[in-house]
Amino acid sequence: MAEAFNDLTLSADKAARYAELSAEVASVLDGEPDLTARMATVASMLANSFEHYFWTGFYVVDPAKGDELVVGPYQGTLGCLRIAFGRGVCGTAAATRRTQLVEDVHAFPGHIACDGRSQSEIVVPVLDGQGRLIAVFDVDSDRPAAFDAVDQAGIERILAETFGG
Repeated sequence: MAEAFNDLTLSADKAARYAELSAEVASVLDGEPDLTARMATVASMLANSFEHYFWTGFYVVDPAKGDELVVGPYQGTLGCLRIAFGRGVCGTAAATRRTQLVEDVHAFPGHIACDGRSQSEIVVPVLDGQGRLIAVFDVDSDRPAAFDAVDQAGIERILAETFGG
């Protein structure tokens, strides 16, 4: 019973932190139109707010190719430079435009191991105000099953508010 209570408390604390971050991100980015600056700020603020985040950043749709992502602003170890739509967790999120919440990256078909320490991952599509895919936001953890519905809701909210999707 105490373990269930602790899990609920941790989830509530995490949800509150995402809500605080949403307001902080909006305040810091108020009036900033540059997309790269917005992405760099979001990656930095989220990476420094949660200890279960190992790699945090954006893969941006390459406008010259249309069906390929290129690494954008991020925090962490070296990221993959390019990822085709449909390939790995990021490419799947881009192709389907659906958040991918992966408890065990080694069980995900076609997972791309940019860093072998990654154990779990969440990737959220980033849409602009017209509903166009502009990027995906990728967070890896060196812990298995590190992300849950609270992370998904918090990240999706921050990205929608920041990028207009």
